[in-house]
Amino acid sequence: MPKQVNCQKEDSVTQNDMNESFEEEVRAFLSDEEQLHLFDDLTKVNPVTTTTVLKCLQARYTVNLFYTNAGCSLVALNPFQPISCLYSPELMREYHVAVRPQDLKPHIFAVAEQTYRNVQSQINPINQSIIVSGESGAGKTWTSRCLMKFYASVAASATSPKGNEAVERIEKRVLDSNPIMEAFGNACTLRNNNSSRFGKYIQLHLDRFHHLSSASIQTFLLEKTRVAYQAPNERNFHIFYQITKGATAEERLAWNLPEGAHYRWLPNSERNLEEDCFEVTRDAMFHLGIDHSTQNNIFKVLSGLLHLGNIQFSNPVDESQPCELEDKAKDFVKTAGDLLKIPVEELLQSLRIRTITAGKQQQVVKKPCSRTECDTRRDCLAKVIYAKLFEWLVLVINESIYADTSLWTSFIGLLDVYGFEAFPENNLEQLCINYANEKLQQHFVAHYLKAQQEEYASEGLQWSFINYQDNQSCLDLIEGNPLSIFSLLNEECRLNRSSNPDLFQTRIEKALSDNQCLSRDKFSKKPNFIISHYAGKVCYQLAAMVEKNKSSLENLMQILNSTEPHYIRCIKPNADCQAMTFRKEEVLSQLQACGIVEAITISAAGFPIRISFQSFTDRYEILRKSRRSSKNNACDKSNYHTAKKKGETAAVDDNKASRSVIAEILQNVVTGQSAAEPTGKGSENTSVYCGKTKVFMANSVLEQLEARRAEVLNKKAFCIQCFWRRFKQKKLAKERRCATLIQAAIRSWLAKNRFQRMRRAADVIKRGWRKWKAKMAALAAAELDENDEKTPFSAMSAKSPCSLETAWPLSAIIQFWPLGLVLSAAPVTIVGLRRELSLLACLKVLQGIGCYKMESSFLGCGITSVRALPQGSVRFHCKKSPLHYANVSPHTAAYSTTGFNQILLDRKELLPT
Repeated sequence: MPKQVNCQKEDSVTQNDMNESFEEEVRAFLSDEEQLHLFDDLTKVNPVTTTTVLKCLQARYTVNLFYTNAGCSLVALNPFQPISCLYSPELMREYHVAVRPQDLKPHIFAVAEQTYRNVQSQINPINQSIIVSGESGAGKTWTSRCLMKFYASVAASATSPKGNEAVERIEKRVLDSNPIMEAFGNACTLRNNNSSRFGKYIQLHLDRFHHLSSASIQTFLLEKTRVAYQAPNERNFHIFYQITKGATAEERLAWNLPEGAHYRWLPNSERNLEEDCFEVTRDAMFHLGIDHSTQNNIFKVLSGLLHLGNIQFSNPVDESQPCELEDKAKDFVKTAGDLLKIPVEELLQSLRIRTITAGKQQQVVKKPCSRTECDTRRDCLAKVIYAKLFEWLVLVINESIYADTSLWTSFIGLLDVYGFEAFPENNLEQLCINYANEKLQQHFVAHYLKAQQEEYASEGLQWSFINYQDNQSCLDLIEGNPLSIFSLLNEECRLNRSSNPDLFQTRIEKALSDNQCLSRDKFSKKPNFIISHYAGKVCYQLAAMVEKNKSSLENLMQILNSTEPHYIRCIKPNADCQAMTFRKEEVLSQLQACGIVEAITISAAGFPIRISFQSFTDRYEILRKSRRSSKNNACDKSNYHTAKKKGETAAVDDNKASRSVIAEILQNVVTGQSAAEPTGKGSENTSVYCGKTKVFMANSVLEQLEARRAEVLNKKAFCIQCFWRRFKQKKLAKERRCATLIQAAIRSWLAKNRFQRMRRAADVIKRGWRKWKAKMAALAAAELDENDEKTPFSAMSAKSPCSLETAWPLSAIIQFWPLGLVLSAAPVTIVGLRRELSLLACLKVLQGIGCYKMESSFLGCGITSVRALPQGSVRFHCKKSPLHYANVSPHTAAYSTTGFNQILLDRKELLPT
């Protein structure tokens, strides 16, 4: 016993020392307040406590940094004022084109881009969901709206004009659905001027090219009781105030909405909000295909509901008779019936008389209703009509933006549900809202806080479990089987009797007393019960709660469980919605309620990336250096499948082989790290861990693997390109050689044919030229012989006995022979002075000519034939002739115009006419 006491003392001393050292670490971390705003990821905070996390968030909020990473979640603090350039298209583009968006500042666009890239991932492509949660007024609606704008802008097709037009059409319609859904589903509450009073899950569908092809909207938990009941200082849905303030005079007349009229279901109408803009809602309805006549009918229904709310009843004199209408109520009944297209008599009967079918013979009994029952039936009718109208609007929106499932392959979901609520008086509406938030919190707990730690333990990792708040007992209290609050409410509704709140409270306490989440306010005189939610205790009043209003959330939870979730935790810095005001107590309560600190601790100590052996080897096997080991691994796998077919168990051997392959890949790629074994013998700070069936990694390891894989793929692609280009060049060179041979053969054949044709043509021309030349020579000889008969040379030769060769020099003969030609060619028809003048003129012309040429064939002298030679050169030219000398012209310098023909030409020009 003394030894045990000493051990206990030693343990207590050690625990105190650890607490003191831990407090010193916290004080040391908080001492440098100027550096706290630099922690954009709370997993880097050391140590992780509510105090350190709160201080970092406050420091970042002070310097206008409203987004902070917190492990698997993004913490978003509402500034309650417009921040310029925080959601601009340029910033969207920056996050979309960034190689590593996580290196940029934390932002909702970084989360959106990560989900968009995860859909395109080749490892485990899976549909994505973003769950936006938080209290009312924390900024969930604004966040969802900005996310939709981001996806609509980045998922557009820039290659196909038609595809881009379709994307722009879907984008426009998806964005136009927001003002319609907010007008019909949002209202002004105590905490928020634009509080969502319904939940919506928007699916953005992407085709195989990851372009936006269609969308769909699912709604749940519409707070339809707000139509007939509004809490103090709260308002009805926005659409009622829009039609009463924005309608024109003609529309007021058609909808029977006189200006200045009072409506019981339209409180605080004097308040003017930004959400009261009627034109924005009408334009959005036009863009979604709701024409003017349909809009007119919708607003008539809304006006009819306002008039229906003004119908009030009074107790009858005789209880066997229906309740009487108040004096002013008769006009409202008629107006409501006309607007809702319901006959007045049928409307009154449905409100004042209850029909009961009883007995085996199904006898119908009609019983007048009391005044309270008439008011309840009136309110129920209004809620049913508004709920049906809301469902019809959602259906119309889906028809305009939805496409067949064959046209899209994946989707990204956005969940926006109204936040946790706790008012001074809480009824069934708050119970349904908080129940939905409990389901979402349980999804976060089951998917992250609980499932990850259990997976670490099952995979053999050395893991000390981190305590967290599990709200499963609270959900069992609300929806459990066989007994729960909802089951008791449904049973009370089926009894078809007047409700007794005191009796119902007794039933709840008796049936559910074992659940620790249930209690009641003993100091309150009204029947109530208290539920300890994950966000705190809420007291619910039982009066008027007995009605069936529980929507089924099973379909939504099934969709969320089939996707990879991402969480955006919207935090409300203060309850008064004051700009840039940070209240520690309120922020701390929200952080503790949603389990942010536990999530940060698990994220800091755990592994965010978990890949199965098969997926890892399929994607990164190309990083192995040994091809032989790859073949052996393929043989091992084939042997494994063969053994499996034979009924043998080879799972252990296969896991060992896969683990060895993974270890080889990690040693080759990851610098300074080695995969720790499941036995826990690896380094405590290792960033990669090889479990029994999965590989656990940090983000840094995954980045190294992806970078190395991209490098290897680039090299392989470069080699393939080189071989392909070489093949193309060889093929092109071969084609060129073949084309050259074909062209040479064809050109040779064409040139040969052309030369043969030209040669034949040249022979024809030469023959024609020779014939013409011989003819001209003959004509010239005949002409010369004729002139010789008339010349006086015969007399001269008679007087001189010697011949021309001896008596006359050759130069004299050549110089004076034209004189004889002139005299012989002189006109013979004229005589006297005119003949002499013509001879003198001919002689003057001869003096101006420099030289003459004479051709003689008689003993080298004398004149036997005179003929003018052709002017210029004789040219034989053919286009593209193959003859080498086709374009060569003879030299013309030694030739001039000579001969008798030139004399005749000159004579013709000079003689007077």
